[in-house]
Amino acid sequence: MKHVIPLILALGLSNMSCGKSKKEEPVNKEQENQEMKQSEATEQDEPKVEVAVITTEYGDMVVEFFEEAAPKHVESFKLHANNGYYDGTIFHRVIPGFMIQGGDPNTKGDNKASYGTGGHAAKFYGIGNEDEPTSWNLPAEFNDINHVRGILSMARSNSPNSGGSQFFICAGPAPHLNGGYTVFGQVVQGDQVIEQIVNLPRDARDNPNRRVTMKVRLEKRSK
Repeated sequence: MKHVIPLILALGLSNMSCGKSKKEEPVNKEQENQEMKQSEATEQDEPKVEVAVITTEYGDMVVEFFEEAAPKHVESFKLHANNGYYDGTIFHRVIPGFMIQGGDPNTKGDNKASYGTGGHAAKFYGIGNEDEPTSWNLPAEFNDINHVRGILSMARSNSPNSGGSQFFICAGPAPHLNGGYTVFGQVVQGDQVIEQIVNLPRDARDNPNRRVTMKVRLEKRSK
């Protein structure tokens, strides 16, 4: 105990000394204000990237786009996101280890037989009847980006130029799709959300037994 008391006293004196020194330090308010302004200016000058945030009951998935690789697909997706086209739709098809699929406006209803048959491009890209928006499709923009986990790609029928609004997110590598489906983005946050959705119990048509609705918005974030 004789060795403990001097140590405590020493610490106490040290703390008192530090406290006194701190009180005597001059504060330059003008310098502080300048530093705050410089910090705010630096944040404003940082380059921003527009991302999509897909919100579900399991959390958010943040998607960055490959605008140079598939400009029309990115534009169409963004237009749909801005006008609320995707809000209230569901992930209507899930296959463990492969992908989760959504973006069909028919899934806002209860007719499961129609799931996977609806959707169109957000504007006219030269495919379909210009006077009938529901006939608008996207021209293929196949690229050399591989289908790996987290990739956002456009669903289509047998025709290469049949992409509309339905998309899928890979839950694992899918090399057999490379070069045959248009990749236009990648999930950079929210991998655990993919995992939860893709492993939901499903029926014989790969429809999840529960409805997983989504809401999609665009945000600008620092790179």
